[in-house]
Amino acid sequence: MSSETTPVEKVETLTPELIEFIAEWKTKPGNLIMVLHRVQQEFGYIPRKIAFEVADRLDVPLAKIYGVMTFYNFFKLKKPGRNQIQVCMGTACYLKGGEDIIAEIEGILGVGLNTVTPDGEFSVEAVRCIGCCGLAPVMVINGKVYGKVQPQDLHAIIADIKKV
Repeated sequence: MSSETTPVEKVETLTPELIEFIAEWKTKPGNLIMVLHRVQQEFGYIPRKIAFEVADRLDVPLAKIYGVMTFYNFFKLKKPGRNQIQVCMGTACYLKGGEDIIAEIEGILGVGLNTVTPDGEFSVEAVRCIGCCGLAPVMVINGKVYGKVQPQDLHAIIADIKKV
């Protein structure tokens, strides 16, 4: 028998608050999107087990839930990294070097778009317009906006994030 302990994974289940929220929204139009937004706010993504529970509680087919989750790119099906990097690929950011920003981040972190680093620290995704076109190219890390980003800036930015 090994003396090593394995970390206990957090069991993802609906909280009493989420159950109450779902009950409040069950009969309202647009309930599925509102519920999915609230679930993602709680977990950072929509866990598979939770999608099943939402289907049961709203009395909708699971296929409808997955249809909504995969149609809107806002919803995440996989757990994101602790530090979420979003690089704007809207027109202004794309034209001012958004692709170069993505390529540099991929090189620094060793992962591609829509993936999480093996240590779970960073996830990287391309997003459409963030609404800061005058600051292009723009990226957002954990809700903080970085404007006029240049590839040479990224090593220092990511190093600062790693310190936290």
